[in-house]
Amino acid sequence: MEDRGPKQPFLRRHRWITWMAAALLVAIAAAGIAVSVAVRRAEPFLRVLIVDQLAQRFHARVELDSFHFSISNGLWAEGKGLRIWPPAEAAGMAVSAGIGAPRPLIALAEFRFHAPLRYVPGKPISIDRIELRGLDIDMPPGSHFTHQPGEPGASKPAATGPLRFEIGSMTCAGAELTLETSKPGKLPLTFAIQTLNVTHIDEGGRMNFDAVLSIPKPKGLLSTHGALGPWESQDPGSTPVSGSYRLANADLSVFKGVAGTLSSTGGYLGTLRELVVDGETDTPNFSLTHFGAAEALHTGFHAFVDGTNGDTRLEPVHATLGQSKFVASGQVARVAAVDDAGVLRPVGHKIDLDVRVDAGRIEDFLRLTSRGGDPLLTGALQLQTTLDLPPGHDSVEHRLNLKGRFELSGARFSNAKVQQRIAELSLRGQGKANELKSTPAEDVRSTMKSDFTLAGGVLQLPALVYMVPGAEIDLQGAYALEAGTLDFDGAANLQATVSQIVGGWKGKLLKPADSFFKKGGAGTRIGVHISGTREDPHFGVDL
Repeated sequence: MEDRGPKQPFLRRHRWITWMAAALLVAIAAAGIAVSVAVRRAEPFLRVLIVDQLAQRFHARVELDSFHFSISNGLWAEGKGLRIWPPAEAAGMAVSAGIGAPRPLIALAEFRFHAPLRYVPGKPISIDRIELRGLDIDMPPGSHFTHQPGEPGASKPAATGPLRFEIGSMTCAGAELTLETSKPGKLPLTFAIQTLNVTHIDEGGRMNFDAVLSIPKPKGLLSTHGALGPWESQDPGSTPVSGSYRLANADLSVFKGVAGTLSSTGGYLGTLRELVVDGETDTPNFSLTHFGAAEALHTGFHAFVDGTNGDTRLEPVHATLGQSKFVASGQVARVAAVDDAGVLRPVGHKIDLDVRVDAGRIEDFLRLTSRGGDPLLTGALQLQTTLDLPPGHDSVEHRLNLKGRFELSGARFSNAKVQQRIAELSLRGQGKANELKSTPAEDVRSTMKSDFTLAGGVLQLPALVYMVPGAEIDLQGAYALEAGTLDFDGAANLQATVSQIVGGWKGKLLKPADSFFKKGGAGTRIGVHISGTREDPHFGVDL
């Protein structure tokens, strides 16, 4: 028989090592199963904890469809279907107003975060960053809240539980903010937020933010950064907000009849529902698309914005068009109408302004209506008018309504033929027919003043007074902006008599007729009419 004695201890040791390894594997597996079971059992507890913390923070009902976490290299967690409802009184007010069940104040499709596996009693758990997806915020109108800001019971600090969280930052792609309105016939204002980053979040609900918003009209991207909070849980729309914004290369062609690339910078202060905005705009190539001549337009404005419907009160706007400076104040309101299906839908904006031009140039305004960029005339302009621009599908020049008064001094016509006739009128009116060849036509300047209205693209001048040295002409008529047609009738009052107007030997022959044309203190009074087009005007005399 073989001697196996010496091998027995080795085999016994080998079996012992194998048993120990197996036992260790079983222990590790058991520990893993135990941890997995513990994690699964802890998930409902943490889900309840998160819901409770949010309910205390927002003083509202909170729902969370699912929540899962793991403890591999720290705490990794994700949740889906988070809904935070408006406070109870807001929901009750909505139902009593016949609006029906309110939408969630905050609806979040998905969130995830990471936190270290350490906890110090009495101190919050630090979460560096929370990632959000599918954020939808819907602010009810202020009328749905019992408590107003500053009243007792408006906003109370959230209670603190045994566990508290400290959040470093939040990031979100694809968010939407809707501010509901209680004003009849008005639609809520909705902001499409492409990216949102929130930092420096404190327990009072204060936070800093950076966001990029998609603006449909004028079409462009608006970047903004600022501060929000403290959060007013009883009326979120009254939460304070402040910051600055920048809008670059916005396309004005979405507004039918105008074109240009607008950029704007400024700051804002107030609440989510009511903002005061101070800013500037620059449009280096502003134009009316039907005509095509572009001008540089700059504005600086102070505005009050209703965040619930987008209505804006301008008090005032200081603007520069070309070399002309003017001031405007008034309102820009979003307009909605009920369609054939009985649904309230947006139809555009209605603009109502009071405009004053104290030191303007008429050529800056006429150039916008000139296809070739050459204005009808030049000169210093003073003007006061109301401006009404209703929404619609027609181009701006057909929708624009003006009513006011203007005075034009030092005017000179850009059309050489017209300016020559004006110079001849002035010299003959002074009885200086012999100076026609020696006096440059461009040296003769005109003055005009009149009330006016503009509607449907037609400028009406019911009492135009046109003056040059030696003559005053009273006219009434119309000028069509698009076609450029002229249709005016009136009377010319000249200082000189008929014989002086003609001059020379022909004037001497007409001297007996002087008395027939004298009227109202004028040396000569004759009927006149102007027709034709801007490029080819025709002047006539009615003897």
